[in-house]
Amino acid sequence: MIKTLDDANAQRWDDFVQNSADGTFFHLSGWKKVIDSAFGHKTYFLYTENEGQITGVLPLVHVKSLLFGNNLVSTAFCVYGGVVANDDQSYAELDKEACRLAEELGVDSLEMRNRTRKSPERPFKELYVTFRKELDPDIEKNMLAIPRKQRAMVRKGIDAGLVSVIDNNVDRLHLAYSESVRNLGTPVFSKKYFQILKDVFGEQCEVLTIELNGQLIGSVMNFYFKDEVLPYYGGGTELARNVKGNDFMYWEVMRRAVEKGVKIFDYGRSKIGTGSYSFKKNWGFVPEPLFYEFHLVKADTLPDINPLNPKYKLFIAAWKRLPLGISQLVGPWLSKDLG
Repeated sequence: MIKTLDDANAQRWDDFVQNSADGTFFHLSGWKKVIDSAFGHKTYFLYTENEGQITGVLPLVHVKSLLFGNNLVSTAFCVYGGVVANDDQSYAELDKEACRLAEELGVDSLEMRNRTRKSPERPFKELYVTFRKELDPDIEKNMLAIPRKQRAMVRKGIDAGLVSVIDNNVDRLHLAYSESVRNLGTPVFSKKYFQILKDVFGEQCEVLTIELNGQLIGSVMNFYFKDEVLPYYGGGTELARNVKGNDFMYWEVMRRAVEKGVKIFDYGRSKIGTGSYSFKKNWGFVPEPLFYEFHLVKADTLPDINPLNPKYKLFIAAWKRLPLGISQLVGPWLSKDLG
């Protein structure tokens, strides 16, 4: 039987995700509140139940935009998603209901952001990879595992006198992040969104900021789940390049995670052939393909809403030239539909 998540069952949902091998941070019930509050998109968090026990979950977000199309996504604004189920029947029921809902809503497509191939008959987007690596409990061994040239960059940041601190608010994070994103030609998310993430996920959502003599160098929002850490939203200021701020920042995420007993460093999603893809490979991480599978409803082809699409070239070039303040003001209006 398919049910829809309500507040009374949120903890049961999260307990199921926590105890499921395929459950990720992006399957947690908190994303429903985050997306409702930050973006106002309609959410459908579905689950199956048998004899009072949850047997499967599927978070879905309906992102409808005049500029970027009309799609049902699991999970929008997240890098992983799709059905998590204990058995084939629960999986099939949730998948079938998602397709039915997609048809009912009249979307262009249904997108399942799976880490592994689930439905070979469905087309998938060969665009994204993820980078994940097991951490050694010995901090120095993790340093030595970084390839020599990249390790030298981290050492330069250490020698420059950079330090890391935990911020209790998102002010400096948003400043560093929005500067970096503007420089890439991408619309920035609102500060409100970052604050909602912190409010909803609490200690699982940590802001690590890098300073040099009190000056902001960079900042990153990290998600902690199970025995993993995932640096998710981050960026550096103009000062970061000369002192290797970004290199030092991600090392500090790794170092602090080891101190907490974390076992997996998830460097997150990157598009093949981009700068972030090369940066993560330079750390010795091996790319793993992501299987974003689609059920096409009104669309004839897979959606192609990403900065590598040539039709966005002029927009990206213009956005890079915007004053930071204007990009922070206008960006959230666009980014809320870029799920």
